[in-house]
Amino acid sequence: MANTTFSGPVNSTNGFVGAVTGAVTGAVTGDVTGNVTGGVDATSAYVQINSATATAIADATDAINTANKVAGTLVLDTTNGRVMVAVGADATSNWAVADGSATVTPS
Repeated sequence: MANTTFSGPVNSTNGFVGAVTGAVTGAVTGDVTGNVTGGVDATSAYVQINSATATAIADATDAINTANKVAGTLVLDTTNGRVMVAVGADATSNWAVADGSATVTPS
């Protein structure tokens, strides 16, 4: 993939490497690696979060705890019908129920 600096509207069929700054108008498809900052307008779409059973959330060896977990990661506990928030990035970092009613420590 070629690298270049540009300004103005650009169409790419091969993606981008490096920082994309400024307003993005239109759909973003594919994986985004890194941080997304600024306003995210999802009025015409939806935000999908990972889901897992309560057993998986409590299992430190399950992928929900070992792959891409960072503080603030959300997961839908499908067993109990609640949203969980990761308190830390480690496989054994707590998950807190979004309403603050309980925590789960993977082991």
